Amino acid sequence: MALIRSVRGIHPQLGNNCFLAENATVVGEVTMGDHCSVWFNAVVRGDVHSITIGHHTNIQDGAVIHCTYQKAKTVIGNYVSIAHNAIVHGCTIEDQVLIGMGAIVMDGAVVKTGSIIGAGAVVLQNTVVEAGSIFVGNPARFIKKVGLEQAEVFMRTANNYVMYAEWFK
Repeated sequence: MALIRSVRGIHPQLGNNCFLAENATVVGEVTMGDHCSVWFNAVVRGDVHSITIGHHTNIQDGAVIHCTYQKAKTVIGNYVSIAHNAIVHGCTIEDQVLIGMGAIVMDGAVVKTGSIIGAGAVVLQNTVVEAGSIFVGNPARFIKKVGLEQAEVFMRTANNYVMYAEWFK
């Protein structure tokens, strides 16, 4: 059973039909929409500020979602995929975004709708990733706009993770 616990009297609020892997951790001021999943060894830690996650969003294995005390909450939209071992910290991720494996998104950054953050990319503090952009590298930089084929990946990945979660229930 996943570790779900309150911090300072604030308990996570989970939407309908969410899946939390047995060793996932969700603590504190976390609000999660419907059909979300938090996978093996992932941590969503709303102990020092709030974390809000939309619907149909998946937090994959080993990912860490956190925030900064009294400074930077974390907001994640709908149909977002946060891939394995990514770190999303004190930032805003809008709808239909893919955060690649091992990527880091720092405090104050905003990743706008329909964007891709490549595997291993480091999105520095206060960076704004414009809608429909692909950012890669360290520090992450714009390389091109998202094409139609890539845009289809957002919904397919998010919906696949809803299906995968059903396999474990």
